[in-house]
Amino acid sequence: MGVITFIIENILTQASITIALIAMLGLVLQKKSVGQIISGTLKTLLGFQVLSAGSSIIVGSLTYFGEIFQEGFKMQGIVPSIEAINGQAMNELGLGRDIALTFLAIFVFNILIARFTKWKYIFLTGQAILWMATMTTVFGYFAGLRGIALILVGGFIGAVFAVAMPAIAQPIIRRVTGSNDIALGHFCTIGYLFEAGVAYIFGQKGENKKSAEDLKLPSSFEFLQDTYLSVMVVMVPLYIITAAFAGPGVGDHGAQNYLMFAFLQAIQFVVGVYVLLAGVRLLLGEIVPAFRGIAMKLVPNAIPALDCPVFFPYAPNSVILGFITTTIGTVIAMFVLPMFGLAMILPGMLTNFFAGGTAGIFGNEIGGRRGAIIGGIAHGFFITLLPALLVGIFNSMGFINATATDVDTVAAALLYAWIFSPLLKMF
Repeated sequence: MGVITFIIENILTQASITIALIAMLGLVLQKKSVGQIISGTLKTLLGFQVLSAGSSIIVGSLTYFGEIFQEGFKMQGIVPSIEAINGQAMNELGLGRDIALTFLAIFVFNILIARFTKWKYIFLTGQAILWMATMTTVFGYFAGLRGIALILVGGFIGAVFAVAMPAIAQPIIRRVTGSNDIALGHFCTIGYLFEAGVAYIFGQKGENKKSAEDLKLPSSFEFLQDTYLSVMVVMVPLYIITAAFAGPGVGDHGAQNYLMFAFLQAIQFVVGVYVLLAGVRLLLGEIVPAFRGIAMKLVPNAIPALDCPVFFPYAPNSVILGFITTTIGTVIAMFVLPMFGLAMILPGMLTNFFAGGTAGIFGNEIGGRRGAIIGGIAHGFFITLLPALLVGIFNSMGFINATATDVDTVAAALLYAWIFSPLLKMF
């Protein structure tokens, strides 16, 4: 048990190490030279660490933005946080061991399903699997499952999500990337498909479809065709205006003027995007060729399902459009849902950027600019509605004023609460 715990906590939950080891395995299976194996493994590790560094910079900037947003517009409500649920489940309910073993079971079942079915996707976003393991374990526990049954049921359900979500999204991902080499491994996929559906209904079609990536600007604004400058032009006013509403007392900016600090945080956000995309390029250059070794030997035709930032370089304008429109949708839902007796869910800027940006890619691909705009607002409403539905269930379980993000994990929780739990209590 100690060895398994060490492997889970120090290897499998460390996405960069997991992916580097998988790349190494692929190169070994292809009988590459020692030098090529070392080079490919280290470059994969470096690429993912660079990607993670960019994500961390973005997270820090958006955390500050979330603070000034709540203070500036005087919003009080529930901020979805699956991290808090994970901590409470492990510390107060003593489910740490079960969550760890469920995590491992998801990984094993994923490989088995990919090996013996037509779903050939290997889900490589370790953190997302941890959150899915948390939800299936917690809800399985309250449904009455214990021991090996709790772990195996949670592991199997999590693994089905791990292969089904990339499989369902892959037709659109193929259109975005122009190949079938990689898939999307992010447990917000139901939200992406929801936006794609709305974009299909209300967006543009055929020859009339105008992509957000084809925006033509006057010569004096051609500098905005540069991805990083266009992001800067959007984010700087957004941060400064929000900081002006919040006032000087929010955020730790020391002796620096609070508006100047907001300006620099907006620039930090752009720096994070730059670093993230550099990591993506380095990672893809190594992981896809190395993965062919696994596809040829262990899981024929296997496709790696990677985290959502990997797809940002394919449609950078759509990412920003998705972030903005999803944020608008979450703000609308924040005011509307309490009118129907649901909890007020505050916008989560991290989810709005990463999930909203990816959803924007789906909306733009299916329905052009109009589809991305209308679909993005609908997506923001949708990813606020599902966590709001979960609040009452969590309250009844002792998780007061808590809910989770990532709509696929929320969907798994609702599956347990609405279907599995009543069925289990009948027997």
